[in-house]
Amino acid sequence: MNPDDAGPLVLAQVRTDEACQWALVTEDALPDQRTAARIATTALDAVPTGREELNSHVQAVMAELEAYSAQRALTPGGASWLHVQHVPVRRLVGRLVRKLLALSAWEPFAQKPGCIIPAAGEALIGTRETSSREYRLYTVAWSGIAYLLDAPAPGDPRRSAQLQQLAVSRAEVSPVPSPVPSTLPQSEVVALSWSSRHAETLLPVLKELARGGHPSVLVDLGTDAADRCPEPATPSIRLCPASAGLLSPAGTVSGLVFTDESPAETIRVRELAVRLDRLERLAASVVETSGGSTQPSWRAVLRAETWLDGVFASTRPHTVLLCNDTSPLGALGVHAAERLGITTVYVQHGAWTPQSVAWPALHSRHIVVMGERDVAPARAWARHPDAEIHVLGQPRFDALAEIDQEQQRCYLDELLAARVDRCPEKIAVWACQPFGPGLLRAQGSLVLEGLRKAEGDWGLIIAPHPAQTAGSFGLFLERASRLPVAAADPGVGARGCLAGADAVLSAYSTCGIEAVLLNIPVLELAHPGGRTLGLADHGLAQRCSSADDIANALSTPPQSQGSRGATDAVCHWHGTSARDIARLVVDRSRTGPA
Repeated sequence: MNPDDAGPLVLAQVRTDEACQWALVTEDALPDQRTAARIATTALDAVPTGREELNSHVQAVMAELEAYSAQRALTPGGASWLHVQHVPVRRLVGRLVRKLLALSAWEPFAQKPGCIIPAAGEALIGTRETSSREYRLYTVAWSGIAYLLDAPAPGDPRRSAQLQQLAVSRAEVSPVPSPVPSTLPQSEVVALSWSSRHAETLLPVLKELARGGHPSVLVDLGTDAADRCPEPATPSIRLCPASAGLLSPAGTVSGLVFTDESPAETIRVRELAVRLDRLERLAASVVETSGGSTQPSWRAVLRAETWLDGVFASTRPHTVLLCNDTSPLGALGVHAAERLGITTVYVQHGAWTPQSVAWPALHSRHIVVMGERDVAPARAWARHPDAEIHVLGQPRFDALAEIDQEQQRCYLDELLAARVDRCPEKIAVWACQPFGPGLLRAQGSLVLEGLRKAEGDWGLIIAPHPAQTAGSFGLFLERASRLPVAAADPGVGARGCLAGADAVLSAYSTCGIEAVLLNIPVLELAHPGGRTLGLADHGLAQRCSSADDIANALSTPPQSQGSRGATDAVCHWHGTSARDIARLVVDRSRTGPA
């Protein structure tokens, strides 16, 4: 039986020959026991969880799993599989802890906990739907929860049919041939990029280094065409795309042998005992399938380490520069560089919020943050024993002063004229985030209703996040009856058009900071338990949690965006961030630690 075809599952109390137990069954398979305790798994999934308790349990489970399993599989360079793959595994653990807390909070089960019989035919892990093009959001099925709580091991596959059918990630061929690492010239700096945001952040720094006579190599690890690095116009910046198929291999994690023997070591989440050997098994199965540059498989990580070692051996850099040092490629790159005695410099490319950080850790020697408010979390998350923190702003923002706002306004007018055949007096840009479908619909409905209620003649431009698929917004365009609405090209996004807007709306897009720097009114979209950039806390934005809030904010004449001190707390912006970071890189290579 395939539970997906048979309707939602129910957790019900059943009787067996041995003892009172629980079972995951479909509603129509339940015996006619009106008094038996039962609850739909969808209801359990909706149980709210406190963020502090959730984070505490996730941290505890990850610590126990690392102590149990980290050294059982290592790269040739000595990087633990749970160090490199910490982020995808931690996300999986976050999902299972949510379910365990919900199960523990359900009174009938809390009073009579017991073995849960898994649903016949249900896989143990699968994926959640998302509008993001880059990430696979893994989750533990309720049968997976039963398995972790010591239910009889099912004969069903660990991964869902959806995951089993996922083709091995195929990297799109780069227009620039991939050089053999041994042919690369000696360079002072190697920069690692696998996202368009990384490239936009790092290239200004490399250009400043080139102006000072310091050659560099830009390693392009992106597996999606939209995230490929452009060919640098400066000869002393050498583009080095990864070889085709480098991050494609899938396969089991060698070194992990699963015996499923009892008694097993456990970790408790409230009163529920989770078997560590089975958690290790599920975590390992997540990293067997390659998800490209954002979530490469363990086999792909092994190949990437060998390839990066070749790049570093040929270029012999004094510094490795990158924008993410916690996701698999970032953790691997920093580990490889530090092993070879190369200094590592991390440049913050997006705003931090407590909920947005998958793993509160920073591994690089030098940590460059955007504003004063980022210093405290950087200190708390720094893992390098000699870590230094530098507040130097954001290189992407250096060019804001040169933006042609009139040209961007013309682009917005053209989008709306092409769709609704008129140009409204005022235009708002919604800088989207790659939410799941439910939250994306809720936020979109809030924005549309707020614009309908606002005074004046307003239109809306939906600006997809770089990680979002282009087809995520068709429903909003259809719903926008009598309201001028159009979508920006994903290649343009909010960054390419916000300067022409009368207002920018977003939950936590870094574009909100850019709008503040350009003195464009910002509306922070807040939903219960959700995150924002916290710009309103500094008097730099208006916090909106309802359609009326949006309407009132849009109907009020624009106010000053706050003091220079408030702006600097969020982001130092003097137009010299790239130059300042380049100077840091060169100075530290000459003088060593401060």
